[in-house]
Amino acid sequence: MNIFIDNRSGAPIYDQIYSQIKNQIISGSLIANEPLPSIRNLAKDLRISVVTTKRAYDELEREGFIYTLPAKGCFVAAQNTELLKEHNLKKIEEHIMEIKNLAAACRLSKNDMIEMINIIYEQE
Repeated sequence: MNIFIDNRSGAPIYDQIYSQIKNQIISGSLIANEPLPSIRNLAKDLRISVVTTKRAYDELEREGFIYTLPAKGCFVAAQNTELLKEHNLKKIEEHIMEIKNLAAACRLSKNDMIEMINIIYEQE
């Protein structure tokens, strides 16, 4: 598990940890029942407060991304693939709305946007 803390980002440190672990779970980099570093070890590795790490883990557990076994630690929870798909679809829709607004500001038509997407896909 790789976590990078950017002190210049403006985002709270607990949120950076939460977001990065969540994204690694959604992407499949972290798999179901995989153990996570202990709260203390992660805090030590990142040189941050244990309270900050605990807050990130608590948020992940509250949203069902991880679970805790007493005296064993925290683990990646099995994910509902339909729920993950829905989560990703929501993010795609948000990005499309942002792209639509940018395109409108540049006076690009829907057909111009479709052509751009086709070109991008052809380059792969």
